Amino acid sequence: MSKLMDEIKQKAATLNKHIVLAEGEEERIIRAAEMIAEKKIARLTLVGNESVIKAKCPDAKLDGVSIVDPQTSELTKKYADLLYNIRKAKGMTEEEAARLAKDCTYFAVLMVKAGDADGMVSGAVHSTGDTLRPALQIIKTAPGISTVSSCFIMCLPEGSAYGEKDVMVYGDCAVNINPDENQLADIAIATADSAVKIAGIEPRVAMLSFSTKGSAKHDNVTKVQNATKIAHEKAPDLALDGELQLDAALVPEVAALKAPGSKVAGKANVLIFPDIQAGNIGYKLTQRLGNAEAIGPICQGLAYPVNDLSRGCVAEDVVGVVAVTAVQCGK
Repeated sequence: MSKLMDEIKQKAATLNKHIVLAEGEEERIIRAAEMIAEKKIARLTLVGNESVIKAKCPDAKLDGVSIVDPQTSELTKKYADLLYNIRKAKGMTEEEAARLAKDCTYFAVLMVKAGDADGMVSGAVHSTGDTLRPALQIIKTAPGISTVSSCFIMCLPEGSAYGEKDVMVYGDCAVNINPDENQLADIAIATADSAVKIAGIEPRVAMLSFSTKGSAKHDNVTKVQNATKIAHEKAPDLALDGELQLDAALVPEVAALKAPGSKVAGKANVLIFPDIQAGNIGYKLTQRLGNAEAIGPICQGLAYPVNDLSRGCVAEDVVGVVAVTAVQCGK
């Protein structure tokens, strides 16, 4: 486990945030809840039937962990009304809202929307779509952001020549397949925000391409150039530059030749990939060839934190995602 993840867990413990785990009847979630409660990383609510949870892990020490069953909770009617009011303009009926409010994922997201929890984690059993769809429908995007995206925090080997404090942040590597220029600008701003809130670094954002400052002409290059302009307009104080090739973004000697005068080139610590193919390849190359730990994917751009687990996760992974979600909540 990286030094940064230890720091994230320690920071989460000081924030005392309330995180709801939608898949409370899953054994890995129960074991993670036990660890989180023991280390006081966050206050927790498990969504599920208490008898089922206790039968799954009868020896689990869940002192201080709340359990709520959407099938019987007095909150379910309140959440059904909330859901209906949010979605009735989209054609949702009161009957459909009442049914969905009893679904564990919808119930957990509605807890966050209602202010009864600070953030939500799911995905050990459910697909990414099933986890994010209710969040997009109910929580929606943060002010000024219209794109939900993801980032990976890459913890490089100690003493790395790149990044800041041996950390780089990559976006978007998991959600948006081929973002347009407006989406790419949103991804850059959201990833920079994640770099500050989660990684604790001052972002220097490189908008990556196969071209540096007009060295190549192509529609794909123009997209990154336009995204850079849009991001500057939306976040004028953000240290962001593009379009930059990877070597120009990371290597000072190359930056001096290809992008002289840039405040980002040669020292970028946040990399924005032009599409999901480049992002997915980039983070896995760094992970495998660079021997880096990849923390993520971390969901960003929503008004309140919701994070998606891998269905292959283990309990310790859940602990880490809960800690990240708590830190995303802020003070």
